[in-house]
Amino acid sequence: MAAVSPVPPSVARYCVSVEMAPEAVTRAREAVAEGLAEVGVVAGSAFADAVLLVVSELVANVLRHAPRCPVADVELTVGAGQLIVGVADAEPRLPLLGPGEMGAGLRLVAELAAEYEGGIGAKLTVNRDGKVVLVRFRMPS
Repeated sequence: MAAVSPVPPSVARYCVSVEMAPEAVTRAREAVAEGLAEVGVVAGSAFADAVLLVVSELVANVLRHAPRCPVADVELTVGAGQLIVGVADAEPRLPLLGPGEMGAGLRLVAELAAEYEGGIGAKLTVNRDGKVVLVRFRMPS
């Protein structure tokens, strides 16, 4: 008799690609604000504001530190009581995330994530050149 595996928790995703131009931060923020409801985040809540600020900071970092990157991909993934914001770009250099190494923007991102029992990380992308910066939050109940 075959073993029965547990049903995986449902996962919701919202993705948007943003052209890296002077208005990229505004466009990313607006696009993510429109997609918050799709992943179960209440628009206008303190949590939504934290997510939007994180998106703004991460896209601003792409503009600042990956100037030859034409597009950044922003993804929200919700599952198992967590929301993960991922921002991928074509720059393979990973950001410094250790204590005392982060710039002001990433420190703010790390502090916001910590307020929701989360954290920040980065990894190289698998199917293309570049990296993805990931910020994890526990979803408020």
